[in-house]
Amino acid sequence: MFPYAVETFSTDEEDILRRYVTNLDRPVFALVNLPEVVKGALFARYSRSPKSLRRLFLDEFVGELDISGDVTVDATVGVERAEQLYEKVFFEYGDDSVAQLGGVHLACEQASNVLTKVLEWGRLMAYLEQSTRYIAYNNRLSTGHYRYYRDPGLLDSPLGARYVGDMDRMFDTYGELLDTARAWLAARHPRQPGDSDFVHRQAVRAKALDALRGLLPAASLSNVGIYGTGQSYEMLLLRMRSHPLAEARNYGDLMLEELRKVIPSFLQRVDLPDRGGAWTAYLDRTHRETGRLVEELFPDLVTPVDHPVGGPAGQPSVTLLDFDPDGEEKVIAAICAPLTDRPEEEVLRRVGLLGAEEKRSLLRAYVGDRSNRRHRPGRALERTGYRFDVVTDYGAFRDLQRHRMLTIEWQPLGSTLGYNVPEVVEEAGLTERFVASLERSRQLCEALLPVFPVESAYAVALAYRIRYSMQMNAREAMHLTELRSGPQGHPSYRWVAQEMHRLIADQAGHRLLAEAMSHVDYGAEDLERLDAERRAEGKRKSMTAAGNRANP
Repeated sequence: MFPYAVETFSTDEEDILRRYVTNLDRPVFALVNLPEVVKGALFARYSRSPKSLRRLFLDEFVGELDISGDVTVDATVGVERAEQLYEKVFFEYGDDSVAQLGGVHLACEQASNVLTKVLEWGRLMAYLEQSTRYIAYNNRLSTGHYRYYRDPGLLDSPLGARYVGDMDRMFDTYGELLDTARAWLAARHPRQPGDSDFVHRQAVRAKALDALRGLLPAASLSNVGIYGTGQSYEMLLLRMRSHPLAEARNYGDLMLEELRKVIPSFLQRVDLPDRGGAWTAYLDRTHRETGRLVEELFPDLVTPVDHPVGGPAGQPSVTLLDFDPDGEEKVIAAICAPLTDRPEEEVLRRVGLLGAEEKRSLLRAYVGDRSNRRHRPGRALERTGYRFDVVTDYGAFRDLQRHRMLTIEWQPLGSTLGYNVPEVVEEAGLTERFVASLERSRQLCEALLPVFPVESAYAVALAYRIRYSMQMNAREAMHLTELRSGPQGHPSYRWVAQEMHRLIADQAGHRLLAEAMSHVDYGAEDLERLDAERRAEGKRKSMTAAGNRANP
């Protein structure tokens, strides 16, 4: 059984696509023979469009490009010359650094929200994932099915019919409540003078999608655009080949086939028994053996709790587990040390003798006048760090998990930690139907768990909570707290970012570092996307005016 919808194209469309994608009928394909800026723009547009990348390219990009010179190109047949070019250097001599120099833009479509977390785990890759904020999930695939992953093994089991039935009902509820929530929000937040109908509709739509994304199960399909080097793809594929989720293992095979059409030599080792095979077996063995020992040594800790936990009133919870009380002095010493000719140990001792204002002046000089959050100071802030224990709904976890310059580990997704009901849902009078759908999700997860312990996560709605740890240095904490507390962000992860910043100042006592994180936003917003939509419309009008001036 092939669990993916296959797109169809006209003969002319196929002729165009063959020049730029490595296949026409699979969910994974590489982009080739296009300028880098076009690939980047395609992926950027991809994250906010319900269309597949191939359809998006045909509908919105082909008309703007000169493709006449590529008529004889056929990217679907792969490349052999690259194999010969790198064979001796890379495979025979094992020079891994060569594999850092060749990159691929890979489109990964129809991946479940469980799989996307596997795809986005590596640090040294770039990802753009389809957003639940801009795309309504009540539209069906070309097959007539709702957009959720249909695991072949699960569907062929006695639980298959229940899985499909319950999933369909969850998507039905999502679609029904979406129209109601959108109408309620439009009435609650009438259009302001100066705002166009389009800006108002977009802001209201984003708010409604934000409020109801918790109804979507983790099986919901997403598209992910990935850019990475050969070495990064090799590591990703090795992890996927040892993963307990069948979807991840099978999807890894699809990715390997397409990547070998573009960077074949960089991936020769992946499925060789004595190379990638041994590596995959090692990863699988250590995972299983560690799990066995944890269960044996701490049997009471691996038994799910029988009551929901989390912050008060359904809020997420953030706990600062670990920090260095001397972290600020160490950061200041790291600032000073490169400007001296003394060991850092001596510099640290001298910093400890300074007064509070002298320390503040040094840190302020290093941080400077940050006119926007993208002006981040140097790596001296990496001298200290923080480890947080976080409990949020899975939707917020999806957004926070994509921060790659930190260490994040998460527990299995289930229903035992309870769920969050957004304020909008309560205020709009939709709580009863919202909770009923979450209860359906919980019951399906519990039915699957004994037979499909890994795949049971597919049934869990995004409103259910998950526990994870996040460890980061102060420089990454600055980036995360400032970005994720922005007024356009989802309320669930805005709270997490604000709470992290508060704990850094109050519990860790790193008030100077917290002060340097000057773009953390503590304000509250009713329509989070309104200002962003206003700015976007302003940019569109400016570009149109500039185009008109250039072509009178």
